[in-house]
Amino acid sequence: GRQTGVSVSYDRLVPPQMGQGFDAVFDGCVRGGFDGINVTYPYKEQVVRRVAVNDPLVRAIGAVNTVLFRPGGPQGFNTDYTGFVAAYRAARGQAAPGICCLVGTGGVGRALAFALVALGAEEIRLVDLDAARAEALAADIHAEAGSVRVVTLTDAGAAARGAAGVLNGTPVGMVGTPGSPVPAGALVGAEWAFDAVYTPVETGFLGDAQAAGAAIISGYELFFYQGVHAWDHFAGLPLDRDALRAALLATPEEEG
Repeated sequence: GRQTGVSVSYDRLVPPQMGQGFDAVFDGCVRGGFDGINVTYPYKEQVVRRVAVNDPLVRAIGAVNTVLFRPGGPQGFNTDYTGFVAAYRAARGQAAPGICCLVGTGGVGRALAFALVALGAEEIRLVDLDAARAEALAADIHAEAGSVRVVTLTDAGAAARGAAGVLNGTPVGMVGTPGSPVPAGALVGAEWAFDAVYTPVETGFLGDAQAAGAAIISGYELFFYQGVHAWDHFAGLPLDRDALRAALLATPEEEG
């Protein structure tokens, strides 16, 4: 807002802390004059039934993280998908993802999976303790991109072995949820790794991947690009992205 000369109010709304369910908070935003909202874990799939999704790919993803309130009703978008594509291209250019192991098939995992399809992944190994959830995502990928080989597993270590890219789409490693979703030994031979967790930026999973010789893509990059793309939806005003990065890094945490 400061960069573009626009007055911006961006509120943090956590349903349990407000003593309300998600739908009540959503309805309050509609009534309260919000231009839109960002939606994060664990509500990205739940919100889909409250919005119109015009992009068929986002409908296939089945998760929304950006909502615009418009006269015709709420509109849903997914900037996790576009944000990851941008973060991957910034780090690896036009290099193909290769065989990929994706741990976690919830809201962000679904966005990452379809982004891997768009990036030209050779094979996607979907890992989730909830086998039915992984199978549902595999079926949705096949419906949209039948040429991509997709397999489902419940053992992250077995799935990661031999993969070129290993991605964490779970909360494991986040502040308050310690650990790594993949055994360190299973990362040997990986070319690149991505962690959707960005609090902290340096996770145990990324540390293990880097020690194994893989190039790493921090969750901060997805955080950055999904926010830039959300701003495009909310305001449609151009940003100086380098200046934005510098401003974010210089902003004290209590103001962030």
